[in-house]
Amino acid sequence: MTPVRFASLVGSAALALGLTGPVASEESEIDLLTGLKVADDWELVRNNCIACHSLKLVTQQRGDAQKWLKLIRWMQKTQNLWQFDPDTEARIIAYLAENYPPAEHGRRAAVPDELLPPNPYAGSAPD
Repeated sequence: MTPVRFASLVGSAALALGLTGPVASEESEIDLLTGLKVADDWELVRNNCIACHSLKLVTQQRGDAQKWLKLIRWMQKTQNLWQFDPDTEARIIAYLAENYPPAEHGRRAAVPDELLPPNPYAGSAPD
């Protein structure tokens, strides 16, 4: 079974059991099961992201469209995330950029690679 199909089944089962549904908040509606903001394409994000990790990882992040695209590319390169068709990818990125944009306060930006000390373990394989 593909991850997308599995995620759809999980989402459908949760809906059937009444484990999900929007709840009102000050800013917008939040899905009780996932914590995602209920807006256009939130279910598309849920169905594609929950197959691999908790959606808490999504809701804790902030970024513009370019950052979200970079995260998707990193997951595809290093975490075995499947390729999206262009329309699906564009809709996921639009949802994320709109609902989880950069914040003035929050986690600090990552230290640029050129400012980090050399990694003594880089290039060495475990025995």
